[in-house]
Amino acid sequence: MPNSAPIGIFDSGIGGLTLAHAITKLLPKESIIYFGDTAHLPYGDKSATAIQSYSLKICNLLLEKNCKLILIACNSASAAAYDLVKTYVGSKAIVVNVIDPVIEYLSKNWKNHTLGLIGTKQTVNSGLYAQKAADLHQGVEIKSLATPLLAPMIEEGFFNNKISASIIEEYLQNENLQNIEGLILGCTHYPLIKNQIEQFYQGKTQVIDTSEIVAEKIRSILIQQNLETPSKEQGDRQFFVSDYTKSFEQSTKLFFGEEIKLELYPIWD
Repeated sequence: MPNSAPIGIFDSGIGGLTLAHAITKLLPKESIIYFGDTAHLPYGDKSATAIQSYSLKICNLLLEKNCKLILIACNSASAAAYDLVKTYVGSKAIVVNVIDPVIEYLSKNWKNHTLGLIGTKQTVNSGLYAQKAADLHQGVEIKSLATPLLAPMIEEGFFNNKISASIIEEYLQNENLQNIEGLILGCTHYPLIKNQIEQFYQGKTQVIDTSEIVAEKIRSILIQQNLETPSKEQGDRQFFVSDYTKSFEQSTKLFFGEEIKLELYPIWD
């Protein structure tokens, strides 16, 4: 695969744009192709079988676009479909999920600590973060809580206000998240409420932003595999969705930090 080939990123919707933004900030010369499966969001309450089916179809598109690396930017899809996607893609592209880079980060920085994790029902019920942390045998304990109201709340623009503060507080006071030393944001939407979560903890608990961790991992993979783009210019960026509404496009600025144009690409017909 050529070094100038793009990085493919897919998510259940537009929340993964927080990750796309972190990657373009860290690797501005790399071209990216983003696909948001807005026709089927959220993945958090879908079955593993359905998520696997969606993921394979999206990978076909990203392989057609000759992506050198495919990032599963959705925690739910990472939990449900990573092994299948990796087998399916084979040697055509490198496949990265959003869970393993975080586990690697925990092994280096959080030995013998107790952490909390918030995410969708699919991510939390999979138990994957907790299991992988236990498999490290380094004393990393993860206490998880499903927080299904947070992603739709953010997509509707309810954050940095009293409504979001009340919902966040209600979740974080849950007994599952007591006596933790750090909190993992296990959903691509959650960086947008990181400040409010930090305000709740008042510096007593570190909030772990997984988007930055994953972006750093992608950079290290490209360096290790000698796949960095030779371009001296800013990379091209394309953004596709499986279902288009004006509200999706208006919301992209929240997640990406600037206005971008979404292109409709209905791959489900």
